[in-house]
Amino acid sequence: MPPTTPVTTILFDLDDTLFDHMATARAALAATAATRPSLQAVPVEALYQRYSELLEALHPLVMTGRLSYLAAREQRFQQLLAPYEPGVSVAESLRVAEQHYGHYQRLRRPVAGALALLQRLRPTHKIGIVTNNRTEEQREKLRFLGMDTLVDALVTSEGVGVLKPDPVIYQVALQRLGAQPDATVMVGDNWQADVVGALAVGIRPVWLNRTGAARLLPHVAELRSLEPVEEVCRQLSGSQ
Repeated sequence: MPPTTPVTTILFDLDDTLFDHMATARAALAATAATRPSLQAVPVEALYQRYSELLEALHPLVMTGRLSYLAAREQRFQQLLAPYEPGVSVAESLRVAEQHYGHYQRLRRPVAGALALLQRLRPTHKIGIVTNNRTEEQREKLRFLGMDTLVDALVTSEGVGVLKPDPVIYQVALQRLGAQPDATVMVGDNWQADVVGALAVGIRPVWLNRTGAARLLPHVAELRSLEPVEEVCRQLSGSQ
């Protein structure tokens, strides 16, 4: 059934919701591997899966201050290269990490439909970003994607000091936007962080499921894409 309270505020995750990290990381890894003999025969998908596992393991340590961003990057690439280059040095790992980061910055792209969706929602809704990442990195990413002027509040785990799904980060977002939970929707790709986190504070979640994963709660609204924009807007408003 449609919500009884009109939706005034839309919160979005950023990475793999508005910004296509998966496609960008795959493209960057392919560009890095193409220049490195030890990696040229390795399937990009195998590199991406290992890269993602390492990122998932190390990123929370960075966000909670237990590991520096640069140290995490060095560890990630040293462990990524190790099966193909046993004994790779720290210096060489850092060089490859910098090369990959350069490709990643250059190849960044939005999720299809994301920019048009924000442009469509902006005149009638308050827009917030709630993201488990570093503030300056996410601010610069929004500028690069042309989304910075379409966002009313950027709320990061670095800035708040907790990671989604902690309720505090959602409460900070609501406070900054002057929004009520029952008039707010959270759109995100991560079930635990974005769906479970939003439900815990009374925000209606909409799960962006671009990979076709199993939906764990049938009453949670699901999107497979951010296109067509008008259909997505109807889903966010609860009118379908």
